[in-house]
Amino acid sequence: MADLSIAALVKQTAAAFSQAGIDSPELEARLLLQHVLGLDHVGLILDWQQQPDRAMQERFAALVKRRLGREPLAYIVGEREFWSLPFAVSQDVLIPRPETEWLLEQALAHVRGAQIGHALDLGCGSGVIAVVLALELECKVTAVDCSQGALQQATLNARRHGVADRLNLLCGDFFAVLPANVRYDLLLSNPPYVAAPEMEQLEPEVREYEPHLALYGGKSVFDAIARISRQSGDVLLPGSWLFLEIGANQAEAAQHLFITAPHRYEEVGVLPDLAGRPRVLRARLVA
Repeated sequence: MADLSIAALVKQTAAAFSQAGIDSPELEARLLLQHVLGLDHVGLILDWQQQPDRAMQERFAALVKRRLGREPLAYIVGEREFWSLPFAVSQDVLIPRPETEWLLEQALAHVRGAQIGHALDLGCGSGVIAVVLALELECKVTAVDCSQGALQQATLNARRHGVADRLNLLCGDFFAVLPANVRYDLLLSNPPYVAAPEMEQLEPEVREYEPHLALYGGKSVFDAIARISRQSGDVLLPGSWLFLEIGANQAEAAQHLFITAPHRYEEVGVLPDLAGRPRVLRARLVA
Protein backbone atom coordinates (compact mmCIF):
# COMPACT_ATOMS: atom_id res chain seq x y z
CA MET A 1 0.00 0.00 0.00
CA ALA A 2 1.41 3.38 -1.05
CA ASP A 3 1.55 6.14 1.52
CA LEU A 4 -1.01 8.68 0.35
CA SER A 5 -1.96 12.13 1.59
CA ILE A 6 -5.43 12.82 2.95
CA ALA A 7 -6.23 14.66 -0.28
CA ALA A 8 -5.20 11.66 -2.37
CA LEU A 9 -7.10 9.23 -0.18
CA VAL A 10 -10.28 11.29 -0.47
CA LYS A 11 -9.92 11.61 -4.26
CA GLN A 12 -9.20 7.90 -4.74
CA THR A 13 -12.01 6.79 -2.46
CA ALA A 14 -14.54 9.20 -3.93
CA ALA A 15 -13.82 7.82 -7.39
CA ALA A 16 -14.38 4.25 -6.15
CA PHE A 17 -17.61 5.25 -4.40
CA SER A 18 -18.86 7.05 -7.50
CA GLN A 19 -18.17 4.02 -9.67
CA ALA A 20 -20.10 1.86 -7.18
CA GLY A 21 -23.13 4.15 -7.47
CA ILE A 22 -22.87 5.63 -3.97
CA ASP A 23 -24.45 9.06 -3.61
CA SER A 24 -22.32 12.01 -2.47
CA PRO A 25 -19.09 10.02 -2.94
CA GLU A 26 -16.64 12.75 -1.92
CA LEU A 27 -18.63 13.68 1.19
CA GLU A 28 -18.81 10.03 2.26
CA ALA A 29 -15.09 9.59 1.64
CA ARG A 30 -14.34 12.59 3.82
CA LEU A 31 -16.68 11.52 6.62
CA LEU A 32 -15.22 8.02 6.68
CA LEU A 33 -11.67 9.38 6.83
CA GLN A 34 -12.63 11.87 9.54
CA HIS A 35 -13.93 8.95 11.57
CA VAL A 36 -10.72 6.95 11.16
CA LEU A 37 -8.44 9.89 11.96
CA GLY A 38 -10.57 11.33 14.76
CA LEU A 39 -10.83 14.70 13.00
CA ASP A 40 -13.68 17.08 12.30
CA HIS A 41 -14.18 18.76 8.93
CA VAL A 42 -11.88 21.66 9.74
CA GLY A 43 -9.17 19.35 11.06
CA LEU A 44 -9.30 17.26 7.90
CA ILE A 45 -8.84 20.33 5.71
CA LEU A 46 -5.97 21.63 7.85
CA ASP A 47 -4.22 18.25 7.47
CA TRP A 48 -5.17 17.96 3.78
CA GLN A 49 -1.62 17.29 2.55
CA GLN A 50 -0.54 15.16 5.52
CA GLN A 51 0.02 11.41 5.15
CA PRO A 52 -1.78 9.20 7.70
CA ASP A 53 0.43 6.42 8.99
CA ARG A 54 0.26 2.93 7.53
CA ALA A 55 -2.00 1.56 10.28
CA MET A 56 -4.52 4.36 9.77
CA GLN A 57 -4.51 3.82 6.01
CA GLU A 58 -5.08 0.09 6.45
CA ARG A 59 -7.96 0.72 8.84
CA PHE A 60 -9.44 3.21 6.38
CA ALA A 61 -9.10 0.71 3.51
CA ALA A 62 -11.00 -1.91 5.52
CA LEU A 63 -13.87 0.49 6.16
CA VAL A 64 -13.91 1.59 2.52
CA LYS A 65 -14.32 -2.07 1.53
CA ARG A 66 -17.36 -2.33 3.81
CA ARG A 67 -18.90 0.80 2.29
CA LEU A 68 -18.27 -0.51 -1.23
CA GLY A 69 -20.27 -3.56 -0.13
CA ARG A 70 -23.09 -1.03 0.44
CA GLU A 71 -23.06 -1.20 4.21
CA PRO A 72 -24.43 2.20 5.28
CA LEU A 73 -21.90 4.77 6.42
CA ALA A 74 -23.85 5.37 9.63
CA TYR A 75 -23.48 1.73 10.69
CA ILE A 76 -19.77 1.73 9.84
CA VAL A 77 -19.04 4.80 11.98
CA GLY A 78 -21.74 3.92 14.54
CA GLU A 79 -23.38 7.33 14.46
CA ARG A 80 -25.77 9.62 12.57
CA GLU A 81 -26.58 13.27 13.12
CA PHE A 82 -30.23 14.03 13.84
CA TRP A 83 -31.75 17.27 15.11
CA SER A 84 -28.18 18.66 14.93
CA LEU A 85 -27.17 16.10 17.58
CA PRO A 86 -25.08 12.93 17.30
CA PHE A 87 -26.98 9.67 17.86
CA ALA A 88 -25.51 6.20 18.21
CA VAL A 89 -26.86 3.67 15.70
CA SER A 90 -26.36 -0.01 15.00
CA GLN A 91 -27.94 -2.55 12.67
CA ASP A 92 -30.61 -3.05 15.35
CA VAL A 93 -32.19 0.30 14.43
CA LEU A 94 -33.24 2.29 11.41
CA ILE A 95 -30.86 5.07 10.46
CA PRO A 96 -32.59 8.36 11.40
CA ARG A 97 -33.91 10.25 8.38
CA PRO A 98 -35.03 13.79 7.54
CA GLU A 99 -38.64 12.56 7.28
CA THR A 100 -38.60 11.81 11.00
CA GLU A 101 -37.19 15.26 11.77
CA TRP A 102 -40.17 16.62 9.84
CA LEU A 103 -42.51 14.46 11.95
CA LEU A 104 -41.02 16.01 15.08
CA GLU A 105 -41.15 19.53 13.69
CA GLN A 106 -44.85 19.20 12.93
CA ALA A 107 -45.67 17.69 16.31
CA LEU A 108 -43.75 20.33 18.23
CA ALA A 109 -45.36 23.13 16.22
CA HIS A 110 -48.83 21.83 17.12
CA VAL A 111 -48.22 21.41 20.84
CA ARG A 112 -45.98 24.43 21.42
CA GLY A 113 -47.28 26.24 24.49
CA ALA A 114 -49.38 23.29 25.65
CA GLN A 115 -48.65 21.50 28.89
CA ILE A 116 -47.16 18.13 27.90
CA GLY A 117 -46.42 16.07 30.96
CA HIS A 118 -45.98 12.61 29.45
CA ALA A 119 -45.43 11.65 25.80
CA LEU A 120 -45.42 8.23 24.14
CA ASP A 121 -43.11 7.00 21.36
CA LEU A 122 -44.14 3.70 19.77
CA GLY A 123 -41.38 1.81 17.95
CA CYS A 124 -38.64 4.05 19.31
CA GLY A 125 -35.62 2.45 17.59
CA SER A 126 -32.52 4.48 18.41
CA GLY A 127 -34.60 6.82 20.54
CA VAL A 128 -34.29 9.93 18.40
CA ILE A 129 -37.97 10.87 18.77
CA ALA A 130 -38.06 10.19 22.50
CA VAL A 131 -34.82 12.06 23.19
CA VAL A 132 -35.85 15.12 21.17
CA LEU A 133 -39.27 15.23 22.85
CA ALA A 134 -37.64 15.04 26.28
CA LEU A 135 -35.21 17.82 25.35
CA GLU A 136 -37.66 20.16 23.61
CA LEU A 137 -40.70 19.70 25.84
CA GLU A 138 -38.86 18.85 29.08
CA CYS A 139 -41.42 16.12 29.65
CA LYS A 140 -41.42 12.46 30.57
CA VAL A 141 -41.42 10.08 27.63
CA THR A 142 -42.32 6.41 27.53
CA ALA A 143 -40.63 4.74 24.56
CA VAL A 144 -41.53 1.22 23.40
CA ASP A 145 -39.72 -1.16 21.06
CA CYS A 146 -39.85 -4.93 20.65
CA SER A 147 -36.08 -5.11 20.02
CA GLN A 148 -33.68 -5.30 22.96
CA GLY A 149 -30.89 -4.21 20.62
CA ALA A 150 -32.83 -1.08 19.70
CA LEU A 151 -33.48 -0.27 23.33
CA GLN A 152 -29.76 -0.56 24.05
CA GLN A 153 -29.11 2.15 21.45
CA ALA A 154 -31.94 4.27 22.85
CA THR A 155 -30.46 3.95 26.33
CA LEU A 156 -27.04 5.06 25.08
CA ASN A 157 -28.57 8.07 23.36
CA ALA A 158 -30.71 9.05 26.34
CA ARG A 159 -27.62 9.04 28.56
CA ARG A 160 -25.54 10.84 25.97
CA HIS A 161 -28.01 13.72 25.80
CA GLY A 162 -28.80 13.91 29.50
CA VAL A 163 -32.43 12.78 29.46
CA ALA A 164 -32.17 9.23 30.81
CA ASP A 165 -34.04 10.26 33.94
CA ARG A 166 -37.01 11.39 31.83
CA LEU A 167 -37.26 8.29 29.62
CA ASN A 168 -39.04 5.07 30.47
CA LEU A 169 -37.90 2.46 27.95
CA LEU A 170 -40.09 -0.63 27.59
CA CYS A 171 -39.47 -3.78 25.58
CA GLY A 172 -42.56 -5.26 24.01
CA ASP A 173 -45.26 -5.01 21.39
CA PHE A 174 -46.60 -1.45 21.31
CA PHE A 175 -49.59 -1.13 23.67
CA ALA A 176 -49.21 -4.54 25.34
CA VAL A 177 -46.44 -3.39 27.70
CA LEU A 178 -47.84 0.01 28.68
CA PRO A 179 -48.90 0.41 32.32
CA ALA A 180 -52.67 0.19 32.62
CA ASN A 181 -53.16 3.33 34.71
CA VAL A 182 -51.15 5.86 32.65
CA ARG A 183 -52.53 8.25 30.03
CA TYR A 184 -50.41 10.33 27.64
CA ASP A 185 -50.61 13.92 26.42
CA LEU A 186 -48.95 13.20 23.06
CA LEU A 187 -48.19 10.17 20.88
CA LEU A 188 -45.60 9.98 18.11
CA SER A 189 -44.60 6.99 16.04
CA ASN A 190 -42.58 6.11 12.97
CA PRO A 191 -44.18 2.69 12.49
CA PRO A 192 -43.24 0.10 9.86
CA TYR A 193 -45.05 1.11 6.66
CA VAL A 194 -43.15 -0.31 3.64
CA ALA A 195 -45.16 -2.69 1.44
CA ALA A 196 -43.72 -6.07 0.42
CA PRO A 197 -43.25 -5.15 -3.30
CA GLU A 198 -41.49 -1.93 -2.24
CA MET A 199 -39.02 -3.84 -0.08
CA GLU A 200 -37.35 -5.27 -3.19
CA GLN A 201 -37.04 -1.81 -4.72
CA LEU A 202 -35.21 -0.27 -1.77
CA GLU A 203 -31.57 0.75 -2.05
CA PRO A 204 -29.15 -2.07 -1.07
CA GLU A 205 -28.10 -0.11 2.02
CA VAL A 206 -31.69 -0.26 3.28
CA ARG A 207 -32.80 -3.63 1.92
CA GLU A 208 -29.76 -5.61 3.02
CA TYR A 209 -28.71 -3.89 6.23
CA GLU A 210 -31.53 -2.04 7.99
CA PRO A 211 -33.87 -4.10 10.22
CA HIS A 212 -36.85 -5.40 8.25
CA LEU A 213 -38.87 -5.52 11.46
CA ALA A 214 -38.80 -1.71 11.54
CA LEU A 215 -39.52 -1.32 7.80
CA TYR A 216 -42.05 -3.91 6.68
CA GLY A 217 -45.63 -2.84 7.28
CA GLY A 218 -47.09 -6.33 7.05
CA LYS A 219 -49.27 -8.03 4.44
CA SER A 220 -51.78 -5.18 4.53
CA VAL A 221 -49.02 -2.51 4.79
CA PHE A 222 -51.12 -0.84 7.47
CA ASP A 223 -50.83 -3.46 10.23
CA ALA A 224 -49.02 -1.14 12.67
CA ILE A 225 -50.94 2.00 11.69
CA ALA A 226 -54.25 0.13 12.01
CA ARG A 227 -53.35 -1.05 15.50
CA ILE A 228 -52.48 2.47 16.54
CA SER A 229 -55.81 3.75 15.19
CA ARG A 230 -57.70 1.09 17.16
CA GLN A 231 -55.84 1.28 20.46
CA SER A 232 -54.36 4.75 20.85
CA GLY A 233 -57.62 6.16 22.20
CA ASP A 234 -57.29 3.85 25.19
CA VAL A 235 -54.02 5.45 26.30
CA LEU A 236 -54.33 9.11 25.27
CA LEU A 237 -55.87 11.84 27.37
CA PRO A 238 -58.89 13.56 25.76
CA GLY A 239 -57.76 16.39 23.50
CA SER A 240 -54.30 14.89 22.96
CA TRP A 241 -52.55 14.93 19.60
CA LEU A 242 -51.19 11.95 17.70
CA PHE A 243 -48.63 12.12 14.86
CA LEU A 244 -47.49 9.26 12.63
CA GLU A 245 -44.94 9.11 9.85
CA ILE A 246 -46.54 7.43 6.83
CA GLY A 247 -45.63 6.43 3.29
CA ALA A 248 -46.11 8.98 0.51
CA ASN A 249 -48.91 6.94 -1.10
CA GLN A 250 -50.79 6.11 2.11
CA ALA A 251 -52.54 9.38 3.00
CA GLU A 252 -56.11 8.45 2.09
CA ALA A 253 -56.05 4.98 3.63
CA ALA A 254 -54.32 6.15 6.82
CA GLN A 255 -56.81 8.98 7.31
CA HIS A 256 -59.72 6.55 6.82
CA LEU A 257 -58.39 4.36 9.63
CA PHE A 258 -58.62 7.25 12.09
CA ILE A 259 -61.88 8.66 10.78
CA THR A 260 -63.50 5.23 11.35
CA ALA A 261 -61.54 4.38 14.54
CA PRO A 262 -63.39 3.09 17.63
CA HIS A 263 -62.47 6.31 19.47
CA ARG A 264 -63.47 9.61 17.94
CA TYR A 265 -60.71 11.72 16.41
CA GLU A 266 -60.97 15.24 15.05
CA GLU A 267 -58.71 17.35 12.84
CA VAL A 268 -57.61 14.19 11.05
CA GLY A 269 -55.31 15.14 8.20
CA VAL A 270 -52.01 14.53 6.46
CA LEU A 271 -49.23 17.12 6.34
CA PRO A 272 -46.87 17.24 3.34
CA ASP A 273 -43.12 17.24 3.69
CA LEU A 274 -40.86 19.86 2.12
CA ALA A 275 -41.04 18.03 -1.21
CA GLY A 276 -44.84 18.17 -1.14
CA ARG A 277 -45.28 14.44 -0.47
CA PRO A 278 -47.84 13.29 2.14
CA ARG A 279 -45.72 12.37 5.14
CA VAL A 280 -47.24 13.03 8.58
CA LEU A 281 -50.68 11.94 9.71
CA ARG A 282 -52.12 14.00 12.54
CA ALA A 283 -55.22 13.40 14.61
CA ARG A 284 -56.63 14.71 17.88
CA LEU A 285 -58.61 12.59 20.30
CA VAL A 286 -61.97 14.25 20.89
CA ALA A 287 -62.10 15.87 24.33
